[in-house]
Amino acid sequence: MWAMILKEFLELRRDRRTMAMIIALPLLLLVIFGYAANFHVDELETRVVGPRAEQVAQQLRGPFDVTSVRPGEGRADAERALRSEKAAVVVVTSEGDGKPRALIDGSQLFSAQSASAAVAASNGALTPEVLFNPRLKTSWVMVPALVGMIMAFIGTIVTAIGLVRERQAGTLEQLAVMPFRPSDVIAGKIAPYFVLAAVDMVLVTVIGCLLFGVPFTGNVAVFALGAALFLFVVLGLGVLISTLSQNQGQAMQMALMTVMPQILLSGMIFPLTAMAAGVRWIGYILPLTYFNMISNGVMLRDAPVSSLALPLGVLALMAVLVFSAAVLRFRRDLAPSAPKRMKAAQAASAAGEGR
Repeated sequence: MWAMILKEFLELRRDRRTMAMIIALPLLLLVIFGYAANFHVDELETRVVGPRAEQVAQQLRGPFDVTSVRPGEGRADAERALRSEKAAVVVVTSEGDGKPRALIDGSQLFSAQSASAAVAASNGALTPEVLFNPRLKTSWVMVPALVGMIMAFIGTIVTAIGLVRERQAGTLEQLAVMPFRPSDVIAGKIAPYFVLAAVDMVLVTVIGCLLFGVPFTGNVAVFALGAALFLFVVLGLGVLISTLSQNQGQAMQMALMTVMPQILLSGMIFPLTAMAAGVRWIGYILPLTYFNMISNGVMLRDAPVSSLALPLGVLALMAVLVFSAAVLRFRRDLAPSAPKRMKAAQAASAAGEGR
C-alpha cells in the first residue's frame, strides 16, 4: 500500500500542470474573487438633462457621478441614453421648481438598486423611475446571462473533453494522413457542438422568457449574431485546451479554469463597476462579459446596433484570434505524427501487395 501511495505522489510531482492547478489555482481564485465579490456600486455614471440641468448637477451628491450636463435635451434623449448604456442614471429637469425625475436603468440590477437607495435617501429631492426592469426582478437580469453561461460550459468543457478523448483513441492522428487541412478538421469536429449549443441557447432563451416572464424587446438577428460569435470563441477555446491537454482530466481542469472566471468576473454575478481596479481588467478580456452586454442590451433594453458595436467587434476579434491559435496548435501537434502514419500506411500497403 505504501508503495502505491509513493508511486502516486511521484506521478503527481512529474505532472506539473496538475500540481500547479492543485496548489496555485485555489490561491489565485481566492485573491481574485475576494476582490471581485462586491455587490455595492459606489459610483453611478449620471447624465443631467433639461432646462435646470446645470443647477441640479451641482446639487447631486452620493454615488451620482455626473459625467454629462445637457440643458438642451429632454426625456426622449434621456431614454435613448439609457437604452444605449451611455449612463446608469439620467436626471431629467423641468422649468420652474418642478421636482427632477431620476430615470434609472433597471437592466443593471446592482447599479439600479444603489441608485434607488440613493434617491430614497435624498429626502424627496428626486423622483425615481426605473426603466427596462421596473420591479428590479433578479430573474430578468440573470436569464440573459445564463444563456451565455450555458453556452460557455458546452462550448468549452464538452468540446475540450471530446477532442482529447479522440486524441487518446488515436482518431485525430489518423486524420494526419488524409487530405484535410487542420482548419477543415477543426471545423468538422466543432460543427456538432455548435449545433448542440445553438439548440440549447434557443431552448434556454425561450423557456426563460416564458417561465420567468423575461421580455425579449430587441432584434432577434442581433442577438443571434452575438451568440454565434460567442460560440465560435468558446468552441475555439475548447479546441485550444484539447491541444494543450494530455488527458481528459487535464482538459477538464483547464476548461473549468477558463469558465469559472467568466462566470464570476463577467458582471453576471458581481457588477464590474464595483470590482477593484486590479481585478476589473480581467473581466474586460473575457468573452462572456461582451456576450452579457449583448444579451442584456437586446433582451431588456432593445439596444440599437450602434451601441452594441463594441461587444460585437470584440467577440469577432476574439473568435479570429482564438480559432487561428487553435488551428496553428492543432497543425503543430499533428505534423510530427504525419510521417509516422504515412510510413505505417505504406508498410501496410506493401505487406498487402506482398501477399
